[in-house]
Amino acid sequence: MTTRQGQTNSLTDVAGLRVGHAGRRGDGWLTGTTVVLSPPGGAVAGVDVRGGGPGTRDTDLLDPRNMVDRVHAVVLSGGSAFGLGSVDGVMGRLFDNGVGLPMGAPGEVVPIVPGAVVFDLGRGGDFATHPGPEFGERAYDAAASGPVVMGSVGAGTGTVAGGLKGGVGSASAVLDDGTTVAALVVVNALGSCVDPSTGELYAVRLGLPGEFPALAAPHAADLQAARQRAADLATGGGARYGMATTLGVVATDLTLTKAQCAKVSGIAHDGMARGIRPVHTMFDGDTVFTLATGEREAPDPAAFHALLEAASDCFTRSIGHAMLSAETTSSPAGTWRSYRDAFPSAFTGATTRG
Repeated sequence: MTTRQGQTNSLTDVAGLRVGHAGRRGDGWLTGTTVVLSPPGGAVAGVDVRGGGPGTRDTDLLDPRNMVDRVHAVVLSGGSAFGLGSVDGVMGRLFDNGVGLPMGAPGEVVPIVPGAVVFDLGRGGDFATHPGPEFGERAYDAAASGPVVMGSVGAGTGTVAGGLKGGVGSASAVLDDGTTVAALVVVNALGSCVDPSTGELYAVRLGLPGEFPALAAPHAADLQAARQRAADLATGGGARYGMATTLGVVATDLTLTKAQCAKVSGIAHDGMARGIRPVHTMFDGDTVFTLATGEREAPDPAAFHALLEAASDCFTRSIGHAMLSAETTSSPAGTWRSYRDAFPSAFTGATTRG
């Protein structure tokens, strides 16, 4: 199987999807919300939840044994369980626009909007600040079909991964038969995205030709400083319960069943495990949604296998883009360096990698 990047190398390469972010920084805030809007009529969806500390909403309805098979949006948010309130804002906007599951007369609809959250409470300095319905409204209003904005935005505003600044990342692939598959991730992991023995980002190993910078091996001084900082964070409580969770949305233009969407989500978790170590810990609530827009015919077994392989790779590549796009962030609660600032020697003389 050969693949190439989509036009924007992001989730919105799957036609009909829109992505929007809302965030807030300063005055005790460092958090945000990201929304993925389905095409008109919704998208068939599935989910796979792993790890010991999930925070989710309306994931049970995606069980293949249950009736509803289409969702109108997916919300990823900061704020731990409090942040699930951001879903209300997205539902309100969809309802106002007449989008949802028809329940009777015109305008009588119920928007189907699953959601999941990461733990970023207190990272802005005030533990009480968290996204609510207004964040969902703002993310909905900002949703667009253009290239996905990546880095320390939306649900990635206050995220951290292995002591480094996390963020939002995305990637896409177009398969030999024209099928498009893409992923969007919010990296906020207890584990690290960096190989501690080399300083290399695990994810860049799966980059397509020219996708990532040709990262050199970081200098020993950079690597030692990163190890020391990780040790200091651990000693200071950096592994406190709940301060983790990586989220994602995988999408394709194929026609899939709910069960097939759930399988795609499960395989995407394999892509997560290639980009983050350890993963699915008791301190993570790692969750992956899959959306199938149905623009292309249902795949035969061989084509479905190709989709699974590409979805997993897209998820790993998205983790790489999240870490490379993140920016060093400071608040009264601390400073989290970006990968670029923690390992500047990795970029010396870099061009492209593939």
